[in-house]
Amino acid sequence: MFKGSIVAIVTPMKNGDVDEDKLRELVEFQIANGTDGIVPCGTTGESATLTYEEHCKVIDIVIDQVKGRVPVIAGTGSNSTHETIYLTNHAKEAGADAALVITPYYNKPTQKGLYEHFKAVAEAVDIPIILYNVPGRTAVNMLPDTVIELSKIKNIVGIKEASGSLDQAAEIIAGTNDDFLLLSGEDSLTFSLLCLGGDGVISVATNIVPDMMAELVDSFFAGDIEKARSLHYKLYPLFKAIFLETNPIPVKKALYLMGMIEDDIRLPLVTMTEANTEKLRKVLLDLGLNLKN
Repeated sequence: MFKGSIVAIVTPMKNGDVDEDKLRELVEFQIANGTDGIVPCGTTGESATLTYEEHCKVIDIVIDQVKGRVPVIAGTGSNSTHETIYLTNHAKEAGADAALVITPYYNKPTQKGLYEHFKAVAEAVDIPIILYNVPGRTAVNMLPDTVIELSKIKNIVGIKEASGSLDQAAEIIAGTNDDFLLLSGEDSLTFSLLCLGGDGVISVATNIVPDMMAELVDSFFAGDIEKARSLHYKLYPLFKAIFLETNPIPVKKALYLMGMIEDDIRLPLVTMTEANTEKLRKVLLDLGLNLKN
């Protein structure tokens, strides 16, 4: 159910507030172009700077707009177990299909602490949970042995793996049951992780090129490995360009250049520099995208 090309959707803003109309338009753009699932309030959705009210509102809007056409995996993680349970419970009550729960950031829990955190969330809220490991943003790396133990909890169904280590991903795949999902958390490693036995990607790039990302993943699973490989190399410059600055600065700038959202991002992040914007613009034009700004 939670396989394929899944978008970590941006939270469009206007004058500093959530732009509901544009968010609904982005959802439609994704579904129309073959995206297999939508993640609101992930890192790319600026979850760290949304208020609780906004966080819940964004999840509600996406669920309402999707109307069951694709799965909604709500980002509900926090560096507080109590807050994580609160947000995860809201996602369940709102009708989300699953929750994406990041490792607690800043406090740097031990592996035992990570296990107990996710166990507590899973026991408190009966909803499918996808773990999210991104040590570059959280300062803690959830090791394969911890993931393997967590996979034995009934409603922990998979992991978004963004450690950057193919070895770590391979250990998780080898040590878990076949029905435990491993989703790439880095666009540039998607093809490699599919080759290792991964199930898809929760993607930043899909915000910009949902059709191409869907085609990459669909081609792989259809057995056309060469086509998937070719699309990987075609999209590789974009995978790098959207991390010229801290995510989601570049992806929001790209969507602005495409005329899809306002050029608005919340402090402490700021809009992309002119020099990097020009680099990004060239990559987008090379992909044949129609820019309006």
